Amino acid sequence: MSDTYTLIKGRIPLLISMPHNGENLPSDIADKMTEQGKKVADTDWHKDKLYAFAQALGAYIIMPKYSRYVIDLNRDPKGVDLYPGANSTELCPTTSFDLEPLYLDGQTPNKAEISHRISTYWQPYHQALKTTLTDIQTKFGQAVLLEAHSILSKVPRFFEGQLPDFNFGTADGTSCAPELIMALQKLDYSPYSMVTNGRFKGGFITREYGQPENNIHAVQLELSQRTYMSEPSPEYNEALANDVIPKLEQLVKTLIEFSQQKN
Repeated sequence: MSDTYTLIKGRIPLLISMPHNGENLPSDIADKMTEQGKKVADTDWHKDKLYAFAQALGAYIIMPKYSRYVIDLNRDPKGVDLYPGANSTELCPTTSFDLEPLYLDGQTPNKAEISHRISTYWQPYHQALKTTLTDIQTKFGQAVLLEAHSILSKVPRFFEGQLPDFNFGTADGTSCAPELIMALQKLDYSPYSMVTNGRFKGGFITREYGQPENNIHAVQLELSQRTYMSEPSPEYNEALANDVIPKLEQLVKTLIEFSQQKN
């Protein structure tokens, strides 16, 4: 166990990472934040609940305990922009998705604070991620990583109009074998919409750890929160969730089937 993340060990070659599922704020950071910041509104809400079935299927699961407002685990620690030209959030976000300030005047994290957060929160998660993927690949011959994300269906800062329901990202086809994404694309997502490498092509984790040439395959799923939440509130909608979970289960089973194929 770790103070900053939870790792559930599985029995099959699939790791599900939920890097934006954490909701906690350390008190020393919360004291510097605005009331809006303390709400951690841009959390990928309820991912652990939504994917609860995956643990029963034997998947490995890793998720942080702290909010993406502390540090974004899906960003390059060197500050490289994932989507050049887009209005993106930083490694240590200073504004919310709706452009509200997260910190009180003069309290945004400086270089020393960012460095501290990298070593305290970012590095332990990524070390566990890397070690677990290596262990899975060594034990089973290959590993599949599912980056499980969600976002409001309408976020003008990032995209126009309404986001499709299922948004797969494979770094434009470089983070996994083409056979894997083809298998996901063949699934029946109706009545939900689906797109691959649209607005979301996969963040730092997908791009960094997806190494199909080394039998490590990574796919990001950015799920529209309107499929399981009462948008725009963070409330989990049981009726909506019960409809979308079978779709998530079929794609996770497809990932498992691929992961267990002989190379």
